[in-house]
Amino acid sequence: MTEGICLIGAGRIGQIHAANFAALGSGILKYIVDPVTEAAAALAADTGAQATDLETALADQEVTGVVIASATNTHADLIEKAAHAGKAIFCEKPIDLDLQRTTDCLSTADSLGTPLLLGFNRRFDPNFAALKASLDAGAVGTVEMVHITSRDPSPPPVSYIKTSGGLFKDMMIHDLDMARWLLGEDPVEVSAMASCLTDPEIATAGDVDSALVTLRTASGKLCQISNSRRAVYGYDQRIEVHGSGGLAQVGNQHDSTLSINRGTGLQGDKIQHFFLERYAEAYKHEARHFQDILKGSATPLATGADGLKALILAEAALKSLQTGTTVQL
Repeated sequence: MTEGICLIGAGRIGQIHAANFAALGSGILKYIVDPVTEAAAALAADTGAQATDLETALADQEVTGVVIASATNTHADLIEKAAHAGKAIFCEKPIDLDLQRTTDCLSTADSLGTPLLLGFNRRFDPNFAALKASLDAGAVGTVEMVHITSRDPSPPPVSYIKTSGGLFKDMMIHDLDMARWLLGEDPVEVSAMASCLTDPEIATAGDVDSALVTLRTASGKLCQISNSRRAVYGYDQRIEVHGSGGLAQVGNQHDSTLSINRGTGLQGDKIQHFFLERYAEAYKHEARHFQDILKGSATPLATGADGLKALILAEAALKSLQTGTTVQL
């Protein structure tokens, strides 16, 4: 199977994917599609691809994979078009902000036998992947409690907040997916508390910027997720897993491993600033994984069904916040 790829979306995340796919080999990244033709042309020039329209790209039999890195409200329609064209798909999260539209879209893709990789990039982070492998190997016995910390260095613009779907669907959805992945079970109870502590304009836009969510599975395993839109010390990404036989942890990544001790205390380099640095390797692994899917040597590590289940948890967290009750699933 050939590995020709069409990338849809020439914005920030599209530029990351374009560079990573271009690095996999000459000719693998064939087309760039974006409604802003200047952006598509510029990214194509940078990566050796060709800027074109969606219909031309989907009609090309040498294109076997489509990478969707466009605005969220375009994802479901593009998945369906690519599936009908017989292309394997790698789509950024979420598929859609609406559960029914997500379900309908996945039904279409499933009926056509379309391989669909969803962009839960944290599964591809070498550190988190090593954590998952150690849990699967029984390194800490039976998993009992998971603690996930995910805090951004600063909030996004309010204009983004208004269209993002809110903290639970936009930011925490990554952590909800990690919770399912690490627990090894789907939660059956969701309880949420949240506030707006960093920017009153976010509250005016109808969202929150600080949240704690607790999940419980049918067997009693617990997970707590801590999110904040403000961490003045950098991009805070940590996971702790407590099990019947021990504890496993993944800490923050720093700009360097340099530390200085002058006798008055230990000084180290700051943690990495944002997701572009923290998950640079994860995005590269994600690209290679999609290439393996196109070759037929791998199946998607994160599927459309995973995206749907994470969205269900995000909806439940929002309902718990609004009602002040624990939501049963």
